[in-house]
Amino acid sequence: MSVAKKSVDTIRILSAEAIQKANSGHPGICIGAAPIGYELFADFLNFSYKNPRWDNRDRFVLSAGHGSMLLYTLLHLFGYDVTKEDLMNFRQLGSKTPGHPEYGKTDGVETSTGPLGQGLGNAVGFAVAEAHLSAIFNRPDFPVVDHFTYVLCGDGCLEEGMGYEACSFAGTQKLGKLILLYDKNNITIEGKINSTFSEDPATRFAAQGWQVIRVSDANNLSALKAAINRAKSDLTRPSIIICRSVIGYGSPLADTADVHGAPLGEENLQKTKEFFNWTEEPFCAPEDVKRHCMALADAKLAKEREWNELFAKYEREYPDLAEKYQKFMSGCDPDFNEMPELFNFRSDEATRVSGGKILNRLANVMPNLMSGSADLAPSTKTELKGKGYFSPDNREGCNIHFGIREHAMSAICNGIQLHGGLRIVCSTFFSFSDYMKGGIRMSALMDIPVTYVMTHDSIGVGEDGPTHQPVEHLIALRAIPNIKVFRPCDGKETAAAYMSAFTNSSPTVIVLSRQNLPQYATSGLTAMTGGYILSDCEGTPDVLLIGTGSEIELCTGAQEILANEGIRARVVSIPCMEEFEKQTEEYREHVLPSSVKARVCVEAGSHMSWYKYSGDNGEVVAMHSFGISAPAGVLFEHFGFTKENVAQKAKLSLSKARGY
Repeated sequence: MSVAKKSVDTIRILSAEAIQKANSGHPGICIGAAPIGYELFADFLNFSYKNPRWDNRDRFVLSAGHGSMLLYTLLHLFGYDVTKEDLMNFRQLGSKTPGHPEYGKTDGVETSTGPLGQGLGNAVGFAVAEAHLSAIFNRPDFPVVDHFTYVLCGDGCLEEGMGYEACSFAGTQKLGKLILLYDKNNITIEGKINSTFSEDPATRFAAQGWQVIRVSDANNLSALKAAINRAKSDLTRPSIIICRSVIGYGSPLADTADVHGAPLGEENLQKTKEFFNWTEEPFCAPEDVKRHCMALADAKLAKEREWNELFAKYEREYPDLAEKYQKFMSGCDPDFNEMPELFNFRSDEATRVSGGKILNRLANVMPNLMSGSADLAPSTKTELKGKGYFSPDNREGCNIHFGIREHAMSAICNGIQLHGGLRIVCSTFFSFSDYMKGGIRMSALMDIPVTYVMTHDSIGVGEDGPTHQPVEHLIALRAIPNIKVFRPCDGKETAAAYMSAFTNSSPTVIVLSRQNLPQYATSGLTAMTGGYILSDCEGTPDVLLIGTGSEIELCTGAQEILANEGIRARVVSIPCMEEFEKQTEEYREHVLPSSVKARVCVEAGSHMSWYKYSGDNGEVVAMHSFGISAPAGVLFEHFGFTKENVAQKAKLSLSKARGY
């Protein structure tokens, strides 16, 4: 038996053992796709196990994240910091081998995967970033950005709508350094796919502009090698290699759904070991396999050394470009102290318009900024003016036409951000954030600073009607851990939202209005706290008027009405609940004194976010239903969003607080 085949069998057995010990996991893909993983790591993937974040490494994405043990075993054998003990602690509390790959937890894991199709979208994003950066920085004889993105998926990833969106985009963009290894085993959890996935993937991908390559037997290492070489030779289009495999190959459960998502069982594991003539102790790789894989991994370290030497020459030949490259890779963080114009707004305007101005001001000092939209940039105002559009003919373009592909857009943007060197903003109408929810959640889970701009933020959309009027969307996004949701009331609060987005590592959603809003003299940088006193009264307030976005105008209008009746009201703007909750108890008490029981919370979205601020005696002016098709002004009055109603609710709350 060759040491290569023995290495493949080692991957299979170690994976199956770890899953059996955990009594949880997905052995089928780990066993069936082991030759694909081995061939890629052994003969193609450029990486440095001593420096897993090396800039010019090839990226490998396991889109079929349920096969995580396959990846962990490969990392273990090829020198990464994944030990035998880590394999034995698969899926255990605090281990670096969690059930699905998690970015930031395990060296060599490029992105968190598991929700099928997300990793495929991430891989497209990696390829976009590589193409964009290579166009900016590469010069003749100096390919300082030059790497491939490989992604392994199964049938499930291609059944997901995400797969269609992402692969259509990749084909249109001719991302020739993207190679998809499709583990085609024709099995999903419920069994054979002939009743759910009967199309011909080869025809589909050819129609989407991909090079299509077939490997009839995934166990044939030489055929896999030839296929990957062929894929790499065509840089004019992405490539898919359709690898016909047998799920759980060599086990008694092979080619059945029983091996997809459950351990083999001790008896079946033993029979599998017998099939592969396996005699090693549990969790032990044969010595010749360990030497072989480590020799391959050590040889790959030369690639990083060669790149370092190349970059040193690049610095001498192109010092300005080299300095620019290093700034890109370190973030190009703007110095907001030198940007007073960021807060320069004088006349009433929609916050989407303000946001467009801010974004373009930032683009002037952030050359690594990219912005994309799901076919709505003219409406979301997120085009970077004069920066061109990314395309096969203009890789330096900083804007991206994602087409009407919200789901894939969010995943692709995650990949762009994860690649390194770029900051990405993407946009759509707020009501379509539902289509992006999977990718937004993954941004938050990975703690990466993708900025999402959502415009047309409420029933203020008007005549387009309830399909386009977001109601429940604010609370849905606020419910996601580790994400900031800003809904600013004017241009200066919008600037503060962007400042927060570009000075933190977490993702940010900036929710902006379609309709014009006034500018407030007292708004501004303080909005970065998430909540502050926008307009105060003399002495202790009788009532607190709390709101966000366009409803701040109603609060200030109600404040004036109440003042004329001798009632002292304080207007509090809370553009970002998440940031406000991070402030000290003393600060929050200063803004919202607990002694003031009369409160009105106002927001043209779901009421469910507000009861923790309204208290027992408070009133909430918010939406309890979907919207209606009508002019915006008519709708606001119809649903009670008027300064008169807010003032009336304030008096009602005051009566309750006083025990009347």
